[in-house]
Amino acid sequence: MNTKMYKKYLGLMSGVALSLSLVACGPQESGKEDTGSKETPKNQELVVWEDIEKGAGIEDAIAQFEKDHDVNVKVVEKPYAQQIEDLRMDGPAGTGPDVLTMPGDQIGTAVTEGLIKELDVAGDVQSIYTEAAMQSQMVDSKVYGLPKAVETTMLYYNKALISEEDLPKTLDEWYEYSKEVTDGKKFGFLALFDQIYYAQSVMSGYGGYIFGGENGSYDATDIGLNNKGAVEGAKYIQKFYKEGLFPAGIIGEQGINVLESLFTEGKAAAIISGPWNLDPFAKAGIDYGVAKLPELSNGENMSSFMGVKSYNVSAYSKNAELAEELVEFLANEENSKKRYELTKEVPAVKALADDPVVKESEAAQAIAEQSQFSELTPNIPEMNEVWTPADAALQTIATGKAEPKEALDQAVETVKGQIEAKHGGK
Repeated sequence: MNTKMYKKYLGLMSGVALSLSLVACGPQESGKEDTGSKETPKNQELVVWEDIEKGAGIEDAIAQFEKDHDVNVKVVEKPYAQQIEDLRMDGPAGTGPDVLTMPGDQIGTAVTEGLIKELDVAGDVQSIYTEAAMQSQMVDSKVYGLPKAVETTMLYYNKALISEEDLPKTLDEWYEYSKEVTDGKKFGFLALFDQIYYAQSVMSGYGGYIFGGENGSYDATDIGLNNKGAVEGAKYIQKFYKEGLFPAGIIGEQGINVLESLFTEGKAAAIISGPWNLDPFAKAGIDYGVAKLPELSNGENMSSFMGVKSYNVSAYSKNAELAEELVEFLANEENSKKRYELTKEVPAVKALADDPVVKESEAAQAIAEQSQFSELTPNIPEMNEVWTPADAALQTIATGKAEPKEALDQAVETVKGQIEAKHGGK
């Protein structure tokens, strides 16, 4: 999930875990007393900022690291998308972490601002992760973190309303299904297509893109949000709104709440969402299934943004070398598997994709399958200028206030202006 979307879910995720097996626990507390070690007197404590409700996933690894290195490690749980924001204040004050966790799309901004350290990670260590996940941690071919988990959107469907056997395989088929079942109170397929985080799934399938470039090297001067493919995708999206297949309530800031409510109340057969809703939907009593996103009319599978969570070392750490060791330890194959078992966050380690523990999970398999069609959320600072103008354009399309070409042209003009003003046009 990208930073912007994560903040919308913050209230939800603060109260629940993604795993049914995750036991609520507070941050691990360790004493700050000097252990008496004469070998590394300055390395007596490391502070780790972990994500909300995820501390249990690294508890055993932390205990082992403390034993191996004769060091105390204090784990503090904080919403992961806000950790960089907190680091800006706490780092200079000397109250920040040594290790933090953050979304991959914040890496570029963090590097530009000098908030995280470059890591000296050997090639054989880098090679254990999926290529895309590792790429998310790199800026100008330098490594600034190691991936802990990957996530992407997927299709949730209500088994009481539609069976797996009858599940439409294409977006065209979902469109036809929605026309059959939608009556203003019940709906077929729903998605937050008024937001670029979700709409890009369709637009990129027809050839639209955020920034040009290859292999994670983005060209912020090449914006493809209003090219022919993007406009075609936006026109496709528009018909769901025009024909009343999407209710007006799922447009705008409150759209996420309405969408989720319709699903948990049994009024929507299928929605697009992410792994953050696995546990909430289960607790709501919905017998749901999950699958990759549908195919488009041109034969391409719907794309999606792939989010990567990572462990990174604060530029303000007084124990950076030991902190880097901890990052490698937490993100290794053994500890990634253990963390998955406790949190159900899909690991970024390639070998674990075939591990029975992961393969038996329908959700993990859906994420893995969809990841084949996913693209990394651009991790350059200029991406911050895209979200609001793109969402505004899509909302005018959804409400019928503007046609796709006009709205997207305006969005790109705004994005370019903001990039020029805030980033010098670089």
